[in-house]
Amino acid sequence: MDDDVLPGWTAQTLTLRPDGRTPDPVATLVHRTGSPSRRALLYVHGFVDYFFQTQFADAMAARGYDVYALDLRDYGRSIRDGRPPNHVTDLGAFAEEIDTAIRIIRADHDEVVLLGHSMGGLVTSLWADSRRGEHLIDALVLNSPWLDLRGSWFKRTVVTRVLDGVGKVAPDLVVDGIGPYYGRALHEGTGGEWSYDLAWKPLDGFPARAGFGRTVRRGHARVARGLDIDVPVLVLASDASGPDDVWHDALLTTDSVLDVADMKRLAPNLGPDVTYVEVPGGTHDLALSPAPARDTYVAEVLSFLDARLG
Repeated sequence: MDDDVLPGWTAQTLTLRPDGRTPDPVATLVHRTGSPSRRALLYVHGFVDYFFQTQFADAMAARGYDVYALDLRDYGRSIRDGRPPNHVTDLGAFAEEIDTAIRIIRADHDEVVLLGHSMGGLVTSLWADSRRGEHLIDALVLNSPWLDLRGSWFKRTVVTRVLDGVGKVAPDLVVDGIGPYYGRALHEGTGGEWSYDLAWKPLDGFPARAGFGRTVRRGHARVARGLDIDVPVLVLASDASGPDDVWHDALLTTDSVLDVADMKRLAPNLGPDVTYVEVPGGTHDLALSPAPARDTYVAEVLSFLDARLG
């Protein structure tokens, strides 16, 4: 373990199997020091993201959780020269680093909670479904999970079909990006409350490529057909969505990245034991919401885990 960029955290590089790109991929497991417990939480970030949500981690540690976080291959601490950042052509590839991280954590803990935000919510849901019956985790918490594509019927259907073909033959083709408004509202350099590395989480994002779009939409299709996650699932989201393509005053009090109606509609598809909770005034990453919404988020997570894990 090496010292992490976050004070009081350590970082461990996880060497992954070659995937055809050079150099070979790595992932990074970070760990909050000084909070040993038999109960652990593993945090998985979203798209154009990495782990820096230490205030949330501190709150969980104060309630007895040993907190870890995983920067997936080509995200945050795991970005390497020569590899497109935030790009993958198969969401299933992330199972390798999640499996490795869970194995490391399970060696010293009796209970493990997996938490995924946004794209990480989709990735962890698909992973948990594929690992049912293996008793690797005890609960799954999803913070504004990306369960469907935001946009019109045309975008969800016709564009998806085109993307499926293009993503197969030209996976590295840049097809989209994200608006800078949410990031500007968050970052302290542009008037927000939070400090984070703009090389790893740039305000204008990273380009979304066809292969990435293809695998995400295929993941969405799996959720639409229905998963069978065999641990208790908590889905949390804001109580409202805002526009994602303009600056507006409610960027930090609505989900202005995804559509919360999609999350509410699709949450029951995740498995037989799903709880859905709205966080009034929450932003897309509920942990980065202004108070009191972020406090509500923490309280709801802890209440659910206290009730379901004992």
